[in-house]
Amino acid sequence: MVTGVLSDVRRARHLAEQVPDPELPMLTLADLGVLRDVTIEPDGTVVAALTPTYSGCPAMAEMRAGVAARLRAAGFERVRIRTVLDPPWTSDWITPQGRRKLAEHGIAPPMTAPRRPTGPVPLDLSPTRRTVPCPQCGSADTEETSRFAATSCKALWRCRTCREPFEYVKEI
Repeated sequence: MVTGVLSDVRRARHLAEQVPDPELPMLTLADLGVLRDVTIEPDGTVVAALTPTYSGCPAMAEMRAGVAARLRAAGFERVRIRTVLDPPWTSDWITPQGRRKLAEHGIAPPMTAPRRPTGPVPLDLSPTRRTVPCPQCGSADTEETSRFAATSCKALWRCRTCREPFEYVKEI
């Protein structure tokens, strides 16, 4: 029995890992780092734990539905999707493969997320200065054109060298 449960957990996890992100379909939920855990309860219910990239992320409903549908289609009758908020998601959880896929699709992957202090968060009103390399030509001569893109987790940038616009996944 234990061996069967372990193989079912592995199979369920593998299925959940393959679900594409609805906003960045070149990435799976595993690439994005939002799939936290997959377990099977004693009654046979598969529980997949997801962490949203942002509080109130509109893609979470699609992620939950995608994982549940894939698991049910594979024969898991009872499925529950659990949202895990602690610790909060960070862009550092995007896998190296996920970062490579973003760059291959012309989207600049996030840099290392800033370290968050414990306790009160200091307020800094000065503009953030960063250099985002162009995913097309690699130039560092780029500029942000809009802090928000098609989704709140991305910004719009433009390369001054090759003149191509590109999206940048913001670090969190």
